[in-house]
Amino acid sequence: MTSLRQAFTRESADARRAALIEAAAAVLAERGLAGTNVRAICARAGVSPGLLRHYFDGIDDLVAATYQATSDRMDAVFAAAVAAAGPDPSARLTAYLTASFRPPVTDPELLGAWTAFWALARSDARMAAIHATSYAGYRARLGELLTACGAPDAARLAILLTAMVDGLWLELSLDPTSFGAEAAAEMIERAVAALL
Repeated sequence: MTSLRQAFTRESADARRAALIEAAAAVLAERGLAGTNVRAICARAGVSPGLLRHYFDGIDDLVAATYQATSDRMDAVFAAAVAAAGPDPSARLTAYLTASFRPPVTDPELLGAWTAFWALARSDARMAAIHATSYAGYRARLGELLTACGAPDAARLAILLTAMVDGLWLELSLDPTSFGAEAAAEMIERAVAALL
């Protein structure tokens, strides 16, 4: 009976922790860094401020966990896009690159949270480490896909394509009327074709 109760408690703790992370992402997206505080996050999650401190060492710890969770979620989105593309190396590469122009990556709330994470990565060592690891992982997976397509100097090409995707994603997120997701995907596909 005790082990059943412990398993239930663990799931409940995981759910509460996840709810706080989700609330932190939403508050960052809506209010930016200046408006993000313990009270706002806990109100959004529907919990008391004491509960945040039970699961995290403070707001900085929660924001770092939110950045990590958001990065992990994006990794899963990109991996699913590649898996759905089938075995063709070119289709897998295209799927990986163009997933940034489709939901959930184009969610407007993600832009707000992501820009807050980027801002914090400039001044906070922990956030900078999460950023470096996340982007290194993205570029490494992109490099593997490029290598499978026969690309020379895949590591450097991955840096270039990552910058292009980020720039198009940012512009598309800021102004979806300037060009659409399909146009962004087409631009990336043309760039890849020219570079390969």
